[in-house]
Amino acid sequence: MSPEVSNKKSTPIRFFVITFLWSWLLWLPFVMGGLGIWDWDENLRSILSMPTIILGAFGPSIAAVYSIRTLQGKSAVKPFLRSFLSFKFGWKVWLIIFGAMGLANFLAWYLPGFFGYERLPMLLPTIFVFPIYWLVMVFFGGGQEEIGWRGYIMPYLESRYGILLGNTILGIIWALWHAPLWFIPDSFQVFMPFSAFLIGCIGLSFFFSWVVKASNNKPLSALIAHGTSNAMLPVFPSLILASGVFQLHFWILEILYLLIGAVALASLKAQ
Repeated sequence: MSPEVSNKKSTPIRFFVITFLWSWLLWLPFVMGGLGIWDWDENLRSILSMPTIILGAFGPSIAAVYSIRTLQGKSAVKPFLRSFLSFKFGWKVWLIIFGAMGLANFLAWYLPGFFGYERLPMLLPTIFVFPIYWLVMVFFGGGQEEIGWRGYIMPYLESRYGILLGNTILGIIWALWHAPLWFIPDSFQVFMPFSAFLIGCIGLSFFFSWVVKASNNKPLSALIAHGTSNAMLPVFPSLILASGVFQLHFWILEILYLLIGAVALASLKAQ
């Protein structure tokens, strides 16, 4: 069940406020450590940073529940959460999610080899752990954000600004929300060009919007799509874990995400 969008002029700003407050306040001590403002124990920071990054990533989900409870009442929370329990969004949607995300990651990994770049080795110990890793990514490694992004706020933005502009705005906000991670030494974002990441966020916003609509508005499909895109990264690595290098693989991946999203969005507008 999507949140009721009864007024195009009424976008729940509190959702964004809570999202950013929850995530950024949790990440702030690690940002301060990364910037050298707070000199705290490096071993302790290394142990706590990843669990805190994951906990901070629940910001959009917590903000969605808070917004629904305060705007629509306590009784609206359970139906909203229950809407994420349906896996019945058709085999074609599942196929396109895995096919599109898998192909984009494969091409970003494979194509630079023709230009003298190394094809980076798989980061998983074995491909047989992929199903477990995929589940972790869906529910704890990024997918959980979609309870808020696509499950809650996307319908408001699309209603007010239209599918194209609404998802462009959401993609930009989504990218900016990640910004503190560029200052946390233990995050992968420190190696990513932010401009490329921004392009990818906009493209994935387009694609995830298509996924939700193609699944008959089953919001779990967005968690599946987001988790799948993240789960493919160590299978076909597109990020060189070093500073000061040109991240060709990553640029290709993010541009492919934009192209995939543009095609998905065009198919929606054609309908």
